[in-house]
Amino acid sequence: MGNSPSKLSPPYVLNCEKYTIYKEEHQPGELKAGIRLRFSENVKNTRLLRCIILGGGNRGQNYASYALDFPQLVKIVAIADPRLHVRKQFERLYHIPERMQFKDWLEIAALDKIADFVCICTPNTSHKQACVAFARKKYHILLEKPMATTKQDCIEIVKECKENKVMLTVCHVLRYYPPNKKIKELIDSGIIGDVVNIQHLEPIGFCHFAHNYVRGNFGNAIASCSSLLAKSCHDVDLILFWMSGQKGIDDRTSCVCTRVSSFGSLIHFKKENKPEGAGDRCYECSVVNSCPYSASRMYLDRAKSGHWGWPVSLVTDVEDIAVLTDRLQNGPYGRCVYACDNDVCDNQVVNFQFSGGQIATFSMVAFAKNDRDRKTRIFGTKGEISYVGGSHVKHYDFLTRNTKEYHCTAGLGDMTRMKGHSGADFHLMDSFVKAVMYNDPSYIQSGPDETLKSHMLVFAAEESRLKGKTLKVSSDWNWDS
Repeated sequence: MGNSPSKLSPPYVLNCEKYTIYKEEHQPGELKAGIRLRFSENVKNTRLLRCIILGGGNRGQNYASYALDFPQLVKIVAIADPRLHVRKQFERLYHIPERMQFKDWLEIAALDKIADFVCICTPNTSHKQACVAFARKKYHILLEKPMATTKQDCIEIVKECKENKVMLTVCHVLRYYPPNKKIKELIDSGIIGDVVNIQHLEPIGFCHFAHNYVRGNFGNAIASCSSLLAKSCHDVDLILFWMSGQKGIDDRTSCVCTRVSSFGSLIHFKKENKPEGAGDRCYECSVVNSCPYSASRMYLDRAKSGHWGWPVSLVTDVEDIAVLTDRLQNGPYGRCVYACDNDVCDNQVVNFQFSGGQIATFSMVAFAKNDRDRKTRIFGTKGEISYVGGSHVKHYDFLTRNTKEYHCTAGLGDMTRMKGHSGADFHLMDSFVKAVMYNDPSYIQSGPDETLKSHMLVFAAEESRLKGKTLKVSSDWNWDS
């Protein structure tokens, strides 16, 4: 029971249908009944799955690392990435022969089927083409969010996956995040009655936003997509996850989103806010000591103190100050945040109205300390649920006037290196692996239909923002004002 699965020999498989450990603060050390981390033996159905990684960046490396922890379950058999040093890194870690290392994923798509599933972690704008190609080859697909950058591309991805009978999981890891799962459990238990209102905030973090959505790959809507889609399709999906199962216009129907409105803009990161005397690049800029967004402060100072992880690791994967300095002097991450080609919102709010009269509000803002402090309040007819970062979820009961606090952790210990999003990264990947292994999509928490719904609402929200109108949403994903 207590052994790490990475140390077990086949055919031991992690059973994580119910994985989250809940400790109620008033009962220290006690586990909620029936919710335990456990292992199960499944001799007949266990097999080694073969996996292809498309895009060996941060997310591709993350999902691939499952194979390092569970080599009896998954083997990485091919890598596609235009960067030679990335391909060689995968060769060292996963013993991938040179003939299975490709500069372009199109080269793999041209081959006969060589694996059970593919992890697509390529740039957002290539998701549709890659998904369609591999669905037609009958690969099951793990797809980094967002699904695609246009409404029609998302619809076509789902259509192709269904027609070819392959499983699709878009990486909405927040559904697997322990506090969010606890919130869903509390809602579904009826303990707060009917949900009336949801308020959800994502404070992206000033450093995170400047790195990814100003200097980085997601700063320009045409080159990538809106910041709402790139960063917060997670959160819109989470709202739908919590609302699923609530009553619609009458007790016989489930509620659906019927109207969407949104407001937002790029307020700060533009040329008119550039400090007087600042240059177009941060290295040796005259205002480096007074600018919180200085690349020297964000990257060089971190590296000099020994911190080579995110975001420094996305500027250079060589832990050398001279190399990092060169990248900042000549690369995109050394640009002044007020002299980039970014145009995505740094501040946005979205309002959703559901068929039962319920309302949900989502706010996304760049200007916060960090991105680990999402805040949620859910108001029901019998109680309230609140969450403010960390691992604690609180429930207030209107009848008893009592507050109960739950401490929610993933209970992973040292069994895996996939600790991102407090263990949610691991559980998303693990659930997908089990779905493929047992040909059972019920392991997947957000399949193609659920993901399509949330993405369509993101597109509706962005259209509402641009048009300045409230949109009526229909079941065929057409909308009008």
